[in-house]
Amino acid sequence: MDNLTYAVVDLETTGHSPSKGDRIIQIAIVFIENGVISGRYARFVNPGREIPAFIQQLTSITDDEVVSAPTFEEIAQEVSDMIQGTVFVAHNTDFDLSFLQSEFKRCNVATWSGKKIDTVELSKILYPSSASYRLQDLAEDLDIPLPTAHRADDDAEATAHLLLAALSKLKTLPEETLNLLHRRSFSLRTNISSLFYEALKYVRQDSSRVKMPLFRGIPYRETKKSIVSGTAYCTFPENENEKIRLLRQGYPAFEYRKTQLSFMDTVWETLQTHSELIAEVPTGVGKTVSYLLPAVIHSYQTGKPVVISTYTNHLVDKILEDEVERIQKVLDIDCTATVMKGREQYISLGKFEELLQITDESYDETFTTMQILVWLTETLTGDVNELNVSGGGQLFVDRIRKRTNRLATDERTADYHLKMIDACNHSNLIITNHSMLLSDLNREQKIFHSFSGLIIDEAHQFIHTASHTNETVLSYMNWKYVLGQLGSDAEGQMLHHMMKLHHRFSNYGRQAFAELTTSYEQFIHAFDEVAGLLSNHRPQSRGGQQGNRVIFDLKELVGKEALFARVADKMSAYIQNVERILLQLEVHTPKMSEKEQAFVAEWTYWLRELQIKAGEWVDIFLDNGEENFTVWIEKDRRSLPGSLNIVKSPIEASVLIKHFITLLKDEKIGVVWTSGTMTIKQNERFVANQLGISENVPIKTFEAPKHFYDKAEIFIVEDMPSIQHVSQSDYIEAVADAIVQTVIATGGRLFVLFTSQDMLRKTYELILESELLSEYALIAQGVSSGSRMKLLKSFRQFGKSVLFGTNSFWEGVDVPGEALSAVIIVRLPFSSPDEVVFKARAAKLTATGYNPFTDLALPEAILRFRQGFGRLIRSSEDRGFFIILDRRIETKSYGKRFLDSLPPVSVNKVSLEHMVNELEDCYNE
Repeated sequence: MDNLTYAVVDLETTGHSPSKGDRIIQIAIVFIENGVISGRYARFVNPGREIPAFIQQLTSITDDEVVSAPTFEEIAQEVSDMIQGTVFVAHNTDFDLSFLQSEFKRCNVATWSGKKIDTVELSKILYPSSASYRLQDLAEDLDIPLPTAHRADDDAEATAHLLLAALSKLKTLPEETLNLLHRRSFSLRTNISSLFYEALKYVRQDSSRVKMPLFRGIPYRETKKSIVSGTAYCTFPENENEKIRLLRQGYPAFEYRKTQLSFMDTVWETLQTHSELIAEVPTGVGKTVSYLLPAVIHSYQTGKPVVISTYTNHLVDKILEDEVERIQKVLDIDCTATVMKGREQYISLGKFEELLQITDESYDETFTTMQILVWLTETLTGDVNELNVSGGGQLFVDRIRKRTNRLATDERTADYHLKMIDACNHSNLIITNHSMLLSDLNREQKIFHSFSGLIIDEAHQFIHTASHTNETVLSYMNWKYVLGQLGSDAEGQMLHHMMKLHHRFSNYGRQAFAELTTSYEQFIHAFDEVAGLLSNHRPQSRGGQQGNRVIFDLKELVGKEALFARVADKMSAYIQNVERILLQLEVHTPKMSEKEQAFVAEWTYWLRELQIKAGEWVDIFLDNGEENFTVWIEKDRRSLPGSLNIVKSPIEASVLIKHFITLLKDEKIGVVWTSGTMTIKQNERFVANQLGISENVPIKTFEAPKHFYDKAEIFIVEDMPSIQHVSQSDYIEAVADAIVQTVIATGGRLFVLFTSQDMLRKTYELILESELLSEYALIAQGVSSGSRMKLLKSFRQFGKSVLFGTNSFWEGVDVPGEALSAVIIVRLPFSSPDEVVFKARAAKLTATGYNPFTDLALPEAILRFRQGFGRLIRSSEDRGFFIILDRRIETKSYGKRFLDSLPPVSVNKVSLEHMVNELEDCYNE
């Protein structure tokens, strides 16, 4: 390693394609020898053409800066000579090296040859939990100076320091980990294997290294237990001054808010008196710290943990990362907090070790394996969500999730899920998600027991979670993936290996596999017949079609029960044949090699997956006795049968939640249900009733701080067409025009919230085709790739950005300060009357004498509307505009109820032109 010279190269260019005339505008090279930076080279380059505006904005390199610089032809020989014989390093060698080689060829200069190292590839392996592998993000994580991103000199310097940091980290890894990494590194895309080899030589000479515990030869980081005991010295601050003093210790920017202190008192009283309370706490109060502080003190005094439940794993992690450490400062104590997620969120080390024995890996599988080997030396939780892997890597991660509580003896001491369960018994706070909390009801050995209080944050989402937790989803693509693992006898596939094993150890190999093949083909034929039926079915209601997306109720397929039963029968026959073969092989396991045993274990795993699916099939298609459930089919006509999903979901979540509440009564603890939207005017107990909470449980509503919404304004655009009187295409054109004008007036930083994915896509595509917003980053949910959090991160990273979102962006998204200037509401957020679960719920209400619109559709829409408004103002310093394009807000009698549900802010009914002029005046001040 130390005998080589590394040339760390970064280019800035006019574009990505030298063959189409793009040219270099800046080049920088940093040389590393003997582990230190030994030289630097940086030049501006005259591209012989104008630098595109986007590139000038990205790099801050202007035409004036390069006009007097040499062309690349003039420096090509100089650059080529400098890097010959070096190891070429870049942060994305696919771009920098290929572009540079093309330019060398164009200038008739010798191209570079030798070893290359891509620091993106290296960083993904050595920093497997990094949220992003962009150079500026890695630099921030590793405290590497990067004064100006997208300037070649600064980028090359930062990349050089990144390489040095990576080389240093390699020397800290256990020898066993480096061995496993080196063995797999030869299939990587750049020459990283030599780095692992050099690191191995180094660590073998270091006898003072502390050894990590091993699980079947795999090093992993050991966790330490924390012990919680009650203490008389941790007391709740009784008076206002004491609360203020404490909060200022952990929050230097603390602002006095009487509402916050009042909510804190309410939580404390509820926990102490073992009572139950519903609390609506708006943005700006400081809700999270206000319930955490009394929760921790209560835990210290009782010696038992308090459980905090919120909606998503992201919010769970946010509480731990953002708030718990501050609470420790506030109270000057060691506050232990355990994040508890569902079993499948954790790695199964046994399953991972089995897969390590199988060498027929794809690039994605090899790469992800290497990431996990490094991650195991760092993680304290074993939560696979900590990993940042590729799409193909995610499939591998899904195979090593913990699926069962059955563990080998040596697995128990290294099992992360068991460690987390044990940690729950030694914590002040157990932070979990609603799904985990509800799922615990069905466990014989409950995780959440002997706790002293429960706080359910984002409580209105408990309704959705209760439905989702009890949902069964049959995905065509997922089924085909599982069947492909079991049924393919192609060279190198699982069945091929099993046939060879069975032939070696059994006299009945050929006959058994002939029977297996026949039963598999019969099963697949029956399955494909049902898939064809569902693909070709046309829904009876036009409302079930939204563009290419089609949804229909399973009840429409009357008389097809025999087909569904035939799939179950053929599947059962196939499973029995697989089980028979596995039983015959089980006897010979001691005679098998580790690799052969791994194949048997892998096949057994996929058999268990199919058995689970067999139960799902019966549950969805053949178990029709449950009154509180409905089943529907959803598909996209552009990708059949691949897009088929069959969903069985509860109609009323309150039935399920009431069971949960009944069990809580046995615990005799204080329970706080809290959210920013727990009530609506004229129907205060709507959410409480949806949750199945008793009428005896009081509701307490807290007000936002005075002047919190002073900088918020509402615009109702009066000259928008009414969607009920024009075609959808005409309405979309008007929406697109309003969005474009608003974006240009505000300079971007907009959320555009839709209720229909089809309308979102069409509006987005229309704006994209117009090129009127070509200077802006347009990010669309369901169109742009990535999760909700990834889309949100992209939105934050670009100043001139617009995010088009549907349901999940109406709430739970925090974009503070100037990062968000306006929220546009395209349509009032009513549920589609043709949505299957809504129709079933509406039918039940009608049957009992209620009005489905006023008692269900309207209050649900008002709640979503309030949540959409909540995206806009996150602090008293935020300025923002809430823009409503749906004319029904003023033309329908119920429109006033939407506006009345919002905080008292200025409402302006204006034309689009008038609104745009006001926005321009505002943002040009």
